[in-house]
Amino acid sequence: MNILVVGLNHKTADVDVREKLAFNGPKIEEGLQRIKAIPCVKEAVILSTCNRVEMYANVDNSQRAFESIKDFLSEFHGIERSSLETALYTHENINAVRHVFRVAASLDSMVVGEPQILGQIKDAFEFSLQKKATGILLNKLMKKAISVAKRVRTETKIAENAVSISFAAVELAKKIFTDLSTKSFMLLGAGDMAELAARHLTNSGVKDVIVANRTYETGCELAKEFNGRAVRFEDFKHEMVNTDIVICSTGAPKYVLMKEQMQKIIKERRHKPVFIIDISVPRNIDPEINNIDNVYLYDVDDLHGIVDTNKLERQKEAEKAEGIITEEIETFQKWLSSLDSVPTIVALREKADSVKKEEIEKLLNKLPELGEKERNAVDYMASAIINKLIHPPTTALKEDSEDRDILIATIRKLYGLDKKE
Repeated sequence: MNILVVGLNHKTADVDVREKLAFNGPKIEEGLQRIKAIPCVKEAVILSTCNRVEMYANVDNSQRAFESIKDFLSEFHGIERSSLETALYTHENINAVRHVFRVAASLDSMVVGEPQILGQIKDAFEFSLQKKATGILLNKLMKKAISVAKRVRTETKIAENAVSISFAAVELAKKIFTDLSTKSFMLLGAGDMAELAARHLTNSGVKDVIVANRTYETGCELAKEFNGRAVRFEDFKHEMVNTDIVICSTGAPKYVLMKEQMQKIIKERRHKPVFIIDISVPRNIDPEINNIDNVYLYDVDDLHGIVDTNKLERQKEAEKAEGIITEEIETFQKWLSSLDSVPTIVALREKADSVKKEEIEKLLNKLPELGEKERNAVDYMASAIINKLIHPPTTALKEDSEDRDILIATIRKLYGLDKKE
């Protein structure tokens, strides 16, 4: 019984290889069935995301299973086996457990602390469970990985600091305006990063959305996505009088908003705060605007500084998370070790029940006049005696001990558990 991880991720394979090995749609069910059909594989789970493809398995022989899974991947996806050699990695037993725990806790993600991976782990496990591809070992491993990830998120701040430019912009907006649901927002231009920030804002509760783009038709299409409205680009300054948050990414070669213009706008707003993020390179908003009272202007360098600081904070929290994972591995290892005792505990119980049944049958044959009540009493007493006799060795087998192998061998010999009837 060995736990095996075989996979590749963003660190070992480029996106072209990851795409070729992805298990999408019906592929995952077929792939799961094919892996389970490998003779030395007892249980399997497939995790397939944009950044990783991994197989978790309970196998009889790790090396043979690794080679068989490589053959399967090559044949199933139509890829030369030699091209997989440098991309694939493998982990066995406790190293495999550590890897699965780290993946679930997002410590192995491209962005440490990202929340999506835990949901993907849950979905992969649930699918394998439904397809009856898992058993006692992987069920325990996957459930434990999910609980470890939850503990990491509860006991550390690994997911609290924004580590993307777009999300950092939203976090800043939340600091300036406590309740975003009451604020209006303008997307000035249609750059990818600005659009992503706009999506984060709408997910955070902003409902009043305006899009001002140089190509009005494009602005209209974008406004529909945010359930907002489009305005002509030349009208954006007028609209800013009633706008609380502006994200700018126009691609213009010079400033589209000057200090004097912003002074007029803030006056018409009666000095209500305005939060402006200029993601454009070169900048499209006059930096002098930041000197106006109640105007908060940030550019892409400001956001990069916040992101870099937050990445350092996440790294500190990641170190705490590694400590939690080490603790949880010890707990899992104790459970894993206890599995070695299970066959002996089961055999001991079966032996005891067999002896009880045999002796009760002899007694009842000698005392045929006993009624049902008396027969039940005899059975109850025999069960109680048997349970008390096998309780000490059963308890000893379940305990974590360096002498477990010796104890198992001794009990099997004393009770004749290896003798053929």
